[in-house]
Amino acid sequence: MAHGSRQSIGHSGQLLERHRELGALDAALSDLGAVARGGPVARHGGLLAFTGPAGLGKTALMTQARVRALAKGFRVLSGRGGEADQELAFHVVRRLVQPALATMDETECRAFLGSWYATVATALGLEAADTDQVPDPTGVRDGLDWVVTRLTLMRRTPVVLLVDDLHWADAESLRWLASFAPRAADLPLLIVVAYRPDELPPEAAPLRALVDGHGGRPHVLAPLTAASVARIVREQVGDAAEDEFCDECWTVTGGSPFETVELAIRLGRRDLRGTRAELPAMRELAAAVKGPGLVERLQRLGTGTVRFAHAGAVLGAPFSPDLAATVAVIGREEAAEAAERLRAARVLADDPGPGGGLGFVHPLIATTIYRSIPSALRVGMHNAAAEALRASGYGPAEAARHLLEVPCDGNPEAVACLREAAHESLHAGAPEAARRLLTRALQEPPPPQERAALLHELAGSTFLIDPTATVTHLRAALAEPDIAPGLRASIVYRLTQALAHTDRIAEAATVAADEARKATNARVRLRMQADHFVWSMCRSDEPDPSARSRTLTRLAARLSARGRPDGRGLEERCILGLRAWDALLRGEPRRTVLDHAEDALRGGMSWTDENRGFEVPVSVALTFMYCDRPRRAEELFTKGMAECGAKGWRGSHLAVGQTLFAYIRYRRGCLPEAETWVREGLRTAERVEGALPAQWFALGILIQTLLARGRTGDARRLADRYRYGASVPNAVIYPDPRTVYAELLLAEGRHAEAERLLTEVGDWLDGRDWRNPAWCPWQLRLASALARSAPDRAVRYAQDAVERARDFGAASAIGQALHTLAEVTGGQPALDLHAAAVEQLERSPAAYDLARALVGQGASLARGGRLHEAADRLYQGLEGAVHCGAEALAARARAELSAAGLRPLPLRYAQTDTLTAPERRAAEMTARGHPAAVVAKDLRLTEQGVRQLLSAVYRKVGTDPAGLAEALQSFPRPRS
Repeated sequence: MAHGSRQSIGHSGQLLERHRELGALDAALSDLGAVARGGPVARHGGLLAFTGPAGLGKTALMTQARVRALAKGFRVLSGRGGEADQELAFHVVRRLVQPALATMDETECRAFLGSWYATVATALGLEAADTDQVPDPTGVRDGLDWVVTRLTLMRRTPVVLLVDDLHWADAESLRWLASFAPRAADLPLLIVVAYRPDELPPEAAPLRALVDGHGGRPHVLAPLTAASVARIVREQVGDAAEDEFCDECWTVTGGSPFETVELAIRLGRRDLRGTRAELPAMRELAAAVKGPGLVERLQRLGTGTVRFAHAGAVLGAPFSPDLAATVAVIGREEAAEAAERLRAARVLADDPGPGGGLGFVHPLIATTIYRSIPSALRVGMHNAAAEALRASGYGPAEAARHLLEVPCDGNPEAVACLREAAHESLHAGAPEAARRLLTRALQEPPPPQERAALLHELAGSTFLIDPTATVTHLRAALAEPDIAPGLRASIVYRLTQALAHTDRIAEAATVAADEARKATNARVRLRMQADHFVWSMCRSDEPDPSARSRTLTRLAARLSARGRPDGRGLEERCILGLRAWDALLRGEPRRTVLDHAEDALRGGMSWTDENRGFEVPVSVALTFMYCDRPRRAEELFTKGMAECGAKGWRGSHLAVGQTLFAYIRYRRGCLPEAETWVREGLRTAERVEGALPAQWFALGILIQTLLARGRTGDARRLADRYRYGASVPNAVIYPDPRTVYAELLLAEGRHAEAERLLTEVGDWLDGRDWRNPAWCPWQLRLASALARSAPDRAVRYAQDAVERARDFGAASAIGQALHTLAEVTGGQPALDLHAAAVEQLERSPAAYDLARALVGQGASLARGGRLHEAADRLYQGLEGAVHCGAEALAARARAELSAAGLRPLPLRYAQTDTLTAPERRAAEMTARGHPAAVVAKDLRLTEQGVRQLLSAVYRKVGTDPAGLAEALQSFPRPRS
């Protein structure tokens, strides 16, 4: 149904008693115009809402919104919910956007949507470019945000977005609109919605809260007064209509504008004059406007007309007259006559939308007619509608909507249609819609040989919204006989994922181990073994980690010795990647870790393989970070996140990617960038239901970053808000949550509590034989906690950490351990330890830890009276702290300089003002992790030319090549 198919309220085309609402509309449109002109204006969120029960004139106001917006030269995008269309995912979004896209040919449309095409194509009803791509709901909503934003900005004309009958909008459109609406305040965009408040579904709750909470409170429409009803009646029957007659019209219509207008028109057609004697006739006409009276009036129009009206109500407006004729089983000529009679009776009207067709004059009429259809006939018409829609090329989703209303009958064609529609819904980013369709297909039921595959598909639809149900469906699938090996492996993998997501990691590991023992195919067995290793290593309560590690080591050794590295399959590469991660945790030599990691990456490792997961690729990428090769780690993370984005995965995958990319930045000492990235990761995680592991990662890294920046109060407030430290997940999280919380306790001076917590962590990690302080520096933190109360124990813990770090061999880990040992040792021996720590950290990418070590060494030298050397070290530490964004460390360095009677010198990074534009650009890109080849392409130089530019930067800035990336973090962005 379109805006023009309902009767307006009022006299001579004017709306009665809607001055307040029209005033609010005019004010909002004026504000929108001022925003477009760049003028200052106080907006209320760019959102306006009209609410009230059916028939009070919401659509008439929406029509006025369209007319007035167009009169101001604004662009209007409009859509509406339909009672019969709620099962069609993104139906309202398509109504909003498709008319704008319809003006473009396919080439223009693809160019307009750009990289978002594959993500939003199915949601917008376009032909998908990649039929295997299944974007997540968050990615689709982000893509739709981008599309509507671009439509808003592309013509530099303000846009008014109208959504009528919001209470009947599909769930997916409601969720998108609720997430997008806050952006309207930042765009030349006004969103106007109309809805029945008592019929809003749960999915609309966020939008309703937004309306209530941002000054755009809903304008609740009131019934018309008796005076306005009398005015409308007298316009049709004459000014001589008696007051008693008009008052009775007000009583029978309840002041409903829709019923008043319809009654008045019928009074005029009957040539009534509004006398007391005509009251019985008036009441009869009023009863025929809706309810049983409408049904009786319809039946008087003839059997064929009734069937045509029934078919229209089943199809949902707007509908094609030819389709309605097919469903009603009448000929075209009879259908045309029925349509004309229904127009004359003010039941139907021509739909003015771009698709044409017919619509009902008011949804109350459509609802009344639909509910009047006998149950058996209604079922048959839905079935006929499904067949007619498929035959007419409307696609599986339109047909499946009707199959949901048909009783189960074991029909294979119905199962196939429902599965096709569910596949389309998944590709549109609408898993809940897919779930409904597949549940119905399962009830049909499907042929026995298809049941396991259908259960697997159903589990895929529930994975993001109800992983517990996913477990149930997959266990049922595994119970089916004669499952193909490939399908069984996919079912098992998805089952282990779902178990892990419901914090049942032990079960996940057990399931994978059992399947590995049962597998007869060598490649399937290897895949199951890899899954078993993944979930076992993720368990915080793994019963025998040493045995698992020995098995993994032997298996990886056999694979490493077998054949050419570039000929290994993905299963072998996963095993080698897991071996690299296990070697890292156990503190084996850095070279061993890197060799296995590089072997695992030969041949590629995707982050978006739906049957493999991204746990192994992420772990492999992080091994480079811990091994002091952060650039390589960042390169892998950048590539992985881009892969997720291209796939339309902008939920938990992206949240973990952003968060751990922030961790790499934190480890490099780029603290402001780390904070920006991790906050973005946390925001992404909070948008996704069930992204709890990603949130744990983000919280730990953000707390560590805030502590490094000296913002202990902010870290405490964050921990309290999320109850971080109050509980520990069953999964292994890094950085380890208990160690991070102990760092917060240390920063607050709560050393005894930190000691108890870190002792527990040490017992747990030693029990797993995870000895690498680069992964978890619990010994260093425990040494700091014991420095005053038990200095001898503190020294022993620090010495053991140094030994473990040397076994691993990463300069950053050795330097951090030596720094802590120097701090807890004190006296003359500490000077040599400080010097050794600085020497190691200067060879590492850990800029923040180097700054800490320099300040610590400088303070120690100052206390020993060696002021000249102290000044040099403290100044270098101060410069490093400023570059890293470590405000508290910089303050400490200044305090140490002041206490020693020394005056800080100007920082060398001020010399960046002397850089040329190409030098500045090369420096900035290098600092952000771009390899030389990318920088060269950007600057249109050779890689040798880039190296020459960077050499000039080294000379001007005065830092060594190892510290370049960290030193450049303070560079201002070059102007475009």
